[in-house]
Amino acid sequence: MSMTPSSAAGAASTFYRPSPGLRLARSALVAAQRLWPALAVRAAARLFGTPLPPRWLQRPARWTAPWQTERWPFEDAALTVHMRSAPDAPLALLVHGWGGHARQLLPLADALAQQGLRPVLLEMPAHGGTAGSTSNLPQFARAIDYALARLQQQGHRVELLAAHSLGASAAAHAASRGAAIGRLVLLAPPASPRAYTQSFAQVFGLSEATRSAMQQAIEAREGVLMQQFEPAAVAPRIRVPTLVVHDRGDRVNPFADGQAFAHAIRGSRLLATDGLGHRKLLQDPVVLAQVAQFAVH
Repeated sequence: MSMTPSSAAGAASTFYRPSPGLRLARSALVAAQRLWPALAVRAAARLFGTPLPPRWLQRPARWTAPWQTERWPFEDAALTVHMRSAPDAPLALLVHGWGGHARQLLPLADALAQQGLRPVLLEMPAHGGTAGSTSNLPQFARAIDYALARLQQQGHRVELLAAHSLGASAAAHAASRGAAIGRLVLLAPPASPRAYTQSFAQVFGLSEATRSAMQQAIEAREGVLMQQFEPAAVAPRIRVPTLVVHDRGDRVNPFADGQAFAHAIRGSRLLATDGLGHRKLLQDPVVLAQVAQFAVH
């Protein structure tokens, strides 16, 4: 499944808003394509893996009771884990999306806590208050695998894995690999990682040859193909009850992306919303209530 040019441009504009820095980067990449193609591919891959706004431009927020924060070394960076203080209870592991951060998930965490679950917010490398400068979808998936294994090693039972946007794609991949979870919630998941390389290429004036070489370089380095994250690849192996939440007016990941996951995952349920776009569904009381009810029933 792929985006049309117009939808690709819409998704890209969310992350790459016009600025002098963007225009400079575009000019440099376009020039490098002509003069030094290999350098253009390396530079494009680096920029593609850099969440915006950069982590160093963000002021880390303080986390106070009832939250406990730990930082786990992970690969060449780290993971930040915020766990809510609570009596021994099943966990709900919550994951943000690309360019997001853990605090976006606090409303959902509160709703799940009211249902007796203990929320754990996972913040990825180069996001929020976590160290690192770059990340990508395969690393998101590995981080979820690692976090689940570590929590289970500590004796916790993870009843729910819920994730937003790119994090949802990584969560679906983890679930397809047999992650020990009770239920899965995908919030506004993207169906085609390749479409993001196309939108990125459109914004930065990259040729198809450069885009394709960038994708192949990322896949070779990470040891996984982008198509392995698409619904057709992951859905047949997901065996846990699944809820997909997607807004019909989402301008980042089209509603058809959520439909693709819901249709491909056997027995899943699609919760369609209107007027919430890509991020407001993380705060909507109706959505939060339905996700919380799904988590415990």
